[in-house]
Amino acid sequence: MKKIETSSKISLLNLPESTLDVILELLSPIELINMSKVCTYLRGKCRSDHLWDNHMKHKWGRVFGHFAFKEWQWHVTIITKEEGSVLNQQINILNGSLGSFSGSWPMLCVGSYLEECHNFKSLLLANHFMMALYLSLESGKFWFPAQLYRGLYVHDALVSYNSITDTFRARTRSWNGRIVGNDLHWDKLRFSPVETSSCVRHVSDCFQELKPGDHIEIQWRGNTQAPYEWFADWWYAVIGHLDSCNENENYCLCQNSETLVVEFKQYPQRSSMRKAKLTRHTEDSAGNYGGIRKLHSQEEIQKWNELLDHQRYI
Repeated sequence: MKKIETSSKISLLNLPESTLDVILELLSPIELINMSKVCTYLRGKCRSDHLWDNHMKHKWGRVFGHFAFKEWQWHVTIITKEEGSVLNQQINILNGSLGSFSGSWPMLCVGSYLEECHNFKSLLLANHFMMALYLSLESGKFWFPAQLYRGLYVHDALVSYNSITDTFRARTRSWNGRIVGNDLHWDKLRFSPVETSSCVRHVSDCFQELKPGDHIEIQWRGNTQAPYEWFADWWYAVIGHLDSCNENENYCLCQNSETLVVEFKQYPQRSSMRKAKLTRHTEDSAGNYGGIRKLHSQEEIQKWNELLDHQRYI
């Protein structure tokens, strides 16, 4: 007698919700997108923010920071405005592109820029914010604020991703958006640690506590004669000792002095660029130097030391 074989198929929808959630967390972004096409229920599950937030942190956490996310929230607010509003009409006039700005002409600084924002509107209106953010970055449509490593300094820029080459393009944050980099690899970028616009001086909160040996980043501009020169560069430096100090930590009074010595170790000892002297209580808006950011993260300090060592052996 011939044996009759029976088979039963188990649908994902028959699984306990907790089991399904574990499976979805293991899927890649493209697999989540494909799974979302199966049915309405899975579409909602696969587009949930917590799944895409994990993918955002895993891929974009190194270059997409808190202030870039605030720019994204600004775009979300504008795009999800009610139909027929003035802002929505402006988006249509601009062929579906939208940018945020600060400052005033000619010191107009672009905060971010989203191309073809209408492509993400349905996701945003359905409250799938993180999926829309991930796709806007992956597609290269979202130009977001980041910083480019250039030797021993970083440069403020807007960057856009190319998924085909796995590299980035970069533009200045000024209104003309001049290209400042192509085919940039991930290790050449970092997220912007401060919200300060490139066209203004960063307000420092660490001047009084700085002492010899502290690692810092300081805003710098090359041309003080130009009326609208930007503070778009942040240079790595170390707080040094006064000329009158014997550098003995038991007798050093440099921290109590009004004069602050900033030392750029990428320059030779005898170079005129090696040291700069600033006044703690006065930030001269007409000078080359802007605000100071004290480095507390050992990871950041190690990165700069590696770049410094690399420059010495070039």
